[in-house]
Amino acid sequence: TPEAANELLMKIWAPAVKRANEEVAEMTEYAKAEGKDITIKPWDYYYYAEKVRTKKYNLDENEVSAYFSLDNVRKGIFTLAEKLYGVKFTEMPDAPKYNPEVTVYDVTDIKSGEHVAVFMTDYFPRATKRQGAWMDELKGSSVDPDGTVERPIIFNVGNFTRPTSDTPALLTLDEVETMFHEFGHGLHGMLSRAKLRSQSGTNVDRDFVELPSQITEHWAMEPELLKDFAFHYKTGEMIPNELVEKLQAASTHNQGFTTTELAGASLLDLAWGAYKPADGETVDVDAFEKQVAEKLGMPSEIAYRYRSPYFKHVFGSDGYASGYYTYLWAEVLDADGFELFAEKGIFDPETARSFKENILEMGGSEDPMKLFVRFRGHEPSVDALLRNRGLI
Repeated sequence: TPEAANELLMKIWAPAVKRANEEVAEMTEYAKAEGKDITIKPWDYYYYAEKVRTKKYNLDENEVSAYFSLDNVRKGIFTLAEKLYGVKFTEMPDAPKYNPEVTVYDVTDIKSGEHVAVFMTDYFPRATKRQGAWMDELKGSSVDPDGTVERPIIFNVGNFTRPTSDTPALLTLDEVETMFHEFGHGLHGMLSRAKLRSQSGTNVDRDFVELPSQITEHWAMEPELLKDFAFHYKTGEMIPNELVEKLQAASTHNQGFTTTELAGASLLDLAWGAYKPADGETVDVDAFEKQVAEKLGMPSEIAYRYRSPYFKHVFGSDGYASGYYTYLWAEVLDADGFELFAEKGIFDPETARSFKENILEMGGSEDPMKLFVRFRGHEPSVDALLRNRGLI
């Protein structure tokens, strides 16, 4: 219900705003140390947030990227799938493909040798490809009435920087997380066992579809997996523990701003959904946005992530209208779900089996809350998200 969505967002909003105010104080202090007596404005935020991050954590993006070549990160996601879900990926160089740059894999069950899916990766930009990263299917999975099993063909697409003559494709931290994220969607499609194609894979409720993708991101910076794939592209040395510790410490940097911006956009989206102008009434968009911001007590240093006229999730399609909150709701699910892995062990066989059977294989064939409770043992709590973002 709209009431439940608003209640969820307000539980996140207050801690996020509190942290954002602390971040503004840090940035103001930094500016003063530089001899600048300024009031932080929305257009200053990213600049000074990065200055503070560099000072606090001494992180060099180029140093970090050197350990994340695309081929190594691909090895990482395949290792994750093998350890958690018992599937392996074997390249099929002679398989048909829609573009020569696509790589095709046969996905099989390690124990039985059973064919599970075909997986295709298409990671580099070209003139005919739109921007962004996504997962989709060329063929869905299903079980026909006569018992015939149809297995899926799934693909991941990205727009990562191409390799050069002397340097492989090196990924930023954001791109590493994106690759893990889309692979999580891919696993949802590849491992589905739902009978109906309309319920298989990612054909689930909108506010449930990001759970498999977002929970998979958690493994990207786990030391236990990093030792399997994060090697310097020149020296072959494993990523040092000190750098991993820096990355983990910096992972919650600027989360007050990020969360306030995201929750604010979600609350604005819901406000538009609830707004019922009279017939013939002229809607003043600017005034409406300001009214919502004032009601929320939005910090003056933070602007809406999107202004309404180009906020596609509000007006672009019925699929996402009043649905921007689902990203935060899915994060409530993924943060709570990953805490079970963190408690039992990130590659704990029983936890992985439960997640595979109750979430990945079931698709949209059962009510998602029942599936989550069956996996997690309780309904999700927003506290896990707040802990994951460093807000409590």
